Amino acid sequence: MTASERSLELALAAARAAADLKADEIIALDVSAQLVLTDVFVVASGTNERQVGAIVDAVEEALHKLGAKPLRREGKAEGRWVLIDFNDIVVHVQHAEDREFYALERLWKDCPVVPLPDDVVSGSGAA
Repeated sequence: MTASERSLELALAAARAAADLKADEIIALDVSAQLVLTDVFVVASGTNERQVGAIVDAVEEALHKLGAKPLRREGKAEGRWVLIDFNDIVVHVQHAEDREFYALERLWKDCPVVPLPDDVVSGSGAA
């Protein structure tokens, strides 16, 4: 099973919104074969709590414009690791230190990476 077109559309919009706010190491993983609850994880990093919060706000605004509303949000008050569940995708915005420690990419290394356009990847500092 692969991620739906809608999931890929939302993942790209979330990644672009994060890139616009200078998020680092933006990646999208197709977890649809591993999880029944969602299709794609989008992971991005911020260098401080304020940037993490701003990235979260930008992602929510971008996906709201596409008609997607978060089912739940965890961790925004702390600003270290914010998880936003949009049903079709789950967005993880992590403080860079927490990203390195928890290493979600390693945990989900068997899942295919969703290709993101160069402007999103190069804008994220991950290039």
